[in-house]
Amino acid sequence: MTDLSVIIVNYNTRDLLDACLASVVAAQRPFHGIQIIVVDNASSDGSGAMVQAKYPDVRLLALDDNLGFAAANNRGAAVAQGHTLLFLNSDTVVSPQALIEPFHYLQSHPEVGAITVKLIYPDGQRDPDNHRGFPTPWNALCHFTGLGRLLPHKPQFNGYFQSYADFNQTHGVEVIAGSFMMMPAALSQQLGGWDETYFFYGEDIDFCYRIHQAGHQIIYYPHVTVLHYKGASSGLRKESAGIARPPKATRIKVAKESVRAMKIFYRKFYRRQYSPLITALVLAGIQARGWLRILKHQLT
Repeated sequence: MTDLSVIIVNYNTRDLLDACLASVVAAQRPFHGIQIIVVDNASSDGSGAMVQAKYPDVRLLALDDNLGFAAANNRGAAVAQGHTLLFLNSDTVVSPQALIEPFHYLQSHPEVGAITVKLIYPDGQRDPDNHRGFPTPWNALCHFTGLGRLLPHKPQFNGYFQSYADFNQTHGVEVIAGSFMMMPAALSQQLGGWDETYFFYGEDIDFCYRIHQAGHQIIYYPHVTVLHYKGASSGLRKESAGIARPPKATRIKVAKESVRAMKIFYRKFYRRQYSPLITALVLAGIQARGWLRILKHQLT
């Protein structure tokens, strides 16, 4: 069996996908090698043709429709031959050690259900979405009221991004991003894969919650870095200054999907943990924040 299957979901990011694949091909590999799978969500930019022409050893799954991030990852996992899976965004560039070091860590720590690395933006800043706590009502309240930013080193007020952690040391974390998530294939199968109720946004938080429910740790491993251009597939790419702003329709669509994802997660995991009053307030807050984001995009 192959040691590692790298699953990359792509949607209209041909050039970024090219750079991502080149970095994966050049990276140091486990002893029994890797399998690379690209799941293309009905791209219209020639991504599939590029993969076939430049990377003939890559397995390409060309979907007829855009099924979303979660469903596409499941399609890739279904044909994966590795005993370890790496879910990797197409808008990343991995460093030479970014596959082998977390792989070895995972193999030597069977209690770990998933591991990630330090994701950085092109400007060198750390991607905060790859190191988070669960969005409990209290964590969300502290985050959206600004308490977390005012008291970044207080765990009781900064549970959303957990910025009080030592980011130079390996440590446990509640939520990591689907941009780089390495985990045992057997655990992914045990949990039923990604929840396809989500289209994009929220599915990685959901997966992490279920990993913890199954009694496993999630590890933040900052000793290798991966470049993350952020938001390429959704049209909200985070690059250096000067990049043209995405179209208004794209920004509104993303805002609506983000709100839908937050509602799905809360109703799935938290509705029974909190009183009906708190649930009603939280869902109303999610909707109100969504309306404000949409209004902002409509006015700009």
